[in-house]
Amino acid sequence: MDWTEFVAVHVPTPATVSLQAYEGSGAYGDVFADPADVTPCVVEQTRRLVRVQTQDAAGTEQVSSTTVYCPPGTVCPPGSRVTWAGRTSRVLARSDLFAHGLPLPEHVELNLE
Repeated sequence: MDWTEFVAVHVPTPATVSLQAYEGSGAYGDVFADPADVTPCVVEQTRRLVRVQTQDAAGTEQVSSTTVYCPPGTVCPPGSRVTWAGRTSRVLARSDLFAHGLPLPEHVELNLE
């Protein structure tokens, strides 16, 4: 079962989020890609402690208030912007979750500030 089938069966109202992938820093601040809508997603508003993923591997910890589960292949590195329900948040950490031969859907997990 792939991600789209899993969401269709188990999630009554999947969400659509708008992503602006972080592309780096420029002379005038952070640079982001054009917004792209991603669907189907599952948005979970739960507070949890996550290790922030940064280029320098500082390993700081921060409380994430929202987790977004997206289709596999979603391009959204740490530092990207995610807009959902009129709220824009920054991605603290990103994880690719693989099925490893099990009957589980592969997907991308985004922990937002």
